[in-house]
Amino acid sequence: MSSVLWLRRDLRRADLPALGEAADAAESTGGAVHVLFVIDPVLWDGAGAVRRGWLAANVRAAASSYDGRLTVRVGDPATEVPAFAEEVDAGSVHVSAETTPYGSRRDERVGRRLRGRDLAWVATGSPYAVGPGRVTTKDGTPYRVFTPFARAWREHGWADPAPTPRGVRFGDDLSDEGGPKHLDRALEECPVDLPGAGEEAALRRWRSFRDDHLAEYAGDRDRPDRPGTSRLSPYLKVGAIHPRTILADLDGNRSRAVRTFVDELAWREFYADVLHADPGSAWRDLRPDLRAMAYDEPDDGLLEAWKVGRTGFPIVDAGMRQLAATGWMHNRVRMITASFFCKDLHVWWPDGARHFLGLLVDGDLASNNHGWQWVAGTGTDASPYFRVFNPITQGEKFDPDGDYVRRWIPELAHVPGRGVHQPWRTEDGYEHGYPAPVVDHAEERAEALRRYDAARR
Repeated sequence: MSSVLWLRRDLRRADLPALGEAADAAESTGGAVHVLFVIDPVLWDGAGAVRRGWLAANVRAAASSYDGRLTVRVGDPATEVPAFAEEVDAGSVHVSAETTPYGSRRDERVGRRLRGRDLAWVATGSPYAVGPGRVTTKDGTPYRVFTPFARAWREHGWADPAPTPRGVRFGDDLSDEGGPKHLDRALEECPVDLPGAGEEAALRRWRSFRDDHLAEYAGDRDRPDRPGTSRLSPYLKVGAIHPRTILADLDGNRSRAVRTFVDELAWREFYADVLHADPGSAWRDLRPDLRAMAYDEPDDGLLEAWKVGRTGFPIVDAGMRQLAATGWMHNRVRMITASFFCKDLHVWWPDGARHFLGLLVDGDLASNNHGWQWVAGTGTDASPYFRVFNPITQGEKFDPDGDYVRRWIPELAHVPGRGVHQPWRTEDGYEHGYPAPVVDHAEERAEALRRYDAARR
């Protein structure tokens, strides 16, 4: 009897506990492991062209790593997975456990249907080093603040990378016409140039960062003008690499740079944990005391200026143009652009979070939406009230020579040095059509603080 390995956010072959379980189940009955990916219209249609293209590229890469023996089907997983399991005479279906709101509900439906047909549902491992819900306070409640979570997360620890089973017999690719056509169309319609996809590309990216840039990470990670970040988030999103693989590579290294980098992995796990504990926080304020905050109805003109990078604030506009052109934005600039949206334009954060998810190649519900809440001040931050990013001083601090801005805003390419962050102070700053600021930041900052104070009272 065979087994089914249903891939979702684990598009790799190494360090995949579910593969080991599927291989053991198949070997014990003399069967094969049939690898399956299901294009779920609920997730696929809402992903946006960039994420669909990235997912398609990584499914294709995963098929290669499984010797071309990966079946792609299209439809409701609650229908497709049980049907495929019966088609290949499988006795069990193996997955990495899922904890997102939709993923948990979907898996419950699939598991129930499988058990109704006397087929085993086996969930092993997760996309995280420490699965959501495993790290709790002393009284068993989830953490709401990052620093104590990170401390407890490190103390909890994580398993070593799972060994890759050898000699596994994989079943044939049984894709129907629909699956490959969906992948082809997604790649054709993707509007940006994607990075190299798949497990080998993820490992190359990690090793390159580890060897060439990790030592300077603590100082360079906030500099969008430098290659100081790992750019691993797209690969972690689709599971082309597991965080446990990265952490094992760093074991024993206690440098400041490594500790800072591991903290960034912990942030990803923290946000997944917060979402798991409170699924409703995906699209509403985590903090009930700030749900009375007053927001403006989105002004179409201001919203469009933000989206296309014509707000008149160079660091904001550079980030939004980088996002539109590449499907990625530097994390420091994500915070700056989100702060401008929430606290200069006074628009509720979900509208901005949706826009990001529609364009980001690494768009992840937990990280994206709780990152937006952190900036907005309605999420996990312990003291958000006085943080209103000044887009001018942020630009001058983190892009001190103006190289990042000039890279993405050709209208300001002629403005030298840090002067690019205040083109209104340069005699020819507006000579090539760059717009004047759409708002007065000092006035909007004061208004944002007034609204926070009123909501708190």
